[in-house]
Amino acid sequence: MRHFPALRVRDYRHWWLALLSMQLGLQMLEVAIGWEVYAQHGSPLDLGWIGLAEFIPMFVLALPAGHLADRLPRRLVFSGALLLGMAVGIGLALLTLSGDTSVLPYLALATGAGATMALGNPAARAMAPTLVPADVLPNAMTLRSIATQAGMVAGPALGGLIYGISPAVVYLLTAVMCLLASLSVMSMSSRPAAESAAEGAAGAASPPGLARVLEGLRFVRRTQILLGAILLDLMAVLFGGAVALLPVFARSILHTGPAGLGVLRAAPAVGALLAAAALTGRPMVRRAGRTLLLVVGLYGASIIVFGLSRFYVLSLLALAVSGFVDMFSMNIRSTTVALATPDRLRGRVAAVEMVFVSASNQLGAFESGLAAFLAGTVPAVVGGGAITVLIAVTWSRFFPDLARVDRLQDLRPSAEPAAGVQPA
Repeated sequence: MRHFPALRVRDYRHWWLALLSMQLGLQMLEVAIGWEVYAQHGSPLDLGWIGLAEFIPMFVLALPAGHLADRLPRRLVFSGALLLGMAVGIGLALLTLSGDTSVLPYLALATGAGATMALGNPAARAMAPTLVPADVLPNAMTLRSIATQAGMVAGPALGGLIYGISPAVVYLLTAVMCLLASLSVMSMSSRPAAESAAEGAAGAASPPGLARVLEGLRFVRRTQILLGAILLDLMAVLFGGAVALLPVFARSILHTGPAGLGVLRAAPAVGALLAAAALTGRPMVRRAGRTLLLVVGLYGASIIVFGLSRFYVLSLLALAVSGFVDMFSMNIRSTTVALATPDRLRGRVAAVEMVFVSASNQLGAFESGLAAFLAGTVPAVVGGGAITVLIAVTWSRFFPDLARVDRLQDLRPSAEPAAGVQPA
């Protein structure tokens, strides 16, 4: 509690446990569905289709989900999405037990998993800054990353180990994790919808219809620091992501089984947890913008090493380094988004962030699968890492304000136009 003062707040503690349970369950599901589909058909392109199936609902539902997160009580939106995740886990278990090996049903349920993330993430991300005092917000953001990364460590490892018993057990455990997370969220104190509270305080209504849904997108576009940080993360994940191809590396290059795949999937999260411990002991104080560009470049370099490696231990180390430096990037971006966004827009801005960042994991999975199908697995990963390094080196020319950011604590929400007024 001395190192994590945010956990002293009851509602934040319940929210954090829900986030951890959700991450555990969904990561177990992802490693299991990827291995099962690849083992059945042996095609890396199928892994790309799975990633695309998870991306499509994010792209379609993210902005409306962000609007819901600001218009309705966020804990209800988050809890409802978790119940959908429970249903997806049960559906996958029944599909596996039926013996059906066609790809289409797996794609349909992967779409359901994507819908869970699309509906739940904006509400979950928007909740954290409202649960703790402003002076412990950086600690709350670090804890949020720890919950996410801890799920990524234990989830893939557990999923890979339990897969050896039965993939159906993995999917059923995912359903249980989502149910527990939903119950934890519903045990939190009831709070009014953020936009309704803001309208009552200001005595004016927000713009109607589609304009209201798109407010978050316009706010990000106006705020160059936010836009630069979010786009940088998108480009790094899109081109430098190698997670979708891990089943290929595990089986065909590193010659390991599902347990070895689970450890590979967990390696970036182990590195991220080490970085989180470092950030907890020595929080970032100065030169946040330059640090962001540096760690993205190091991320690309670590992906190049992974793509060239033929030794399991070296591959693990490269993935752990990628997670270590990526934690610094996530911490800078999440704190920037929390501090530079007014509360009434946090759900919609979180939805934009999810489309550009979280959904880029699934779109990057499709890009990786397609590139591996066309050019080969190793050239696809090494080339993506090289592009990421190039992006980090040149990014300050496109977003100089981002490179000049010094102390994150000095960031404040940008001025908003009056309700109904379109920005120039």
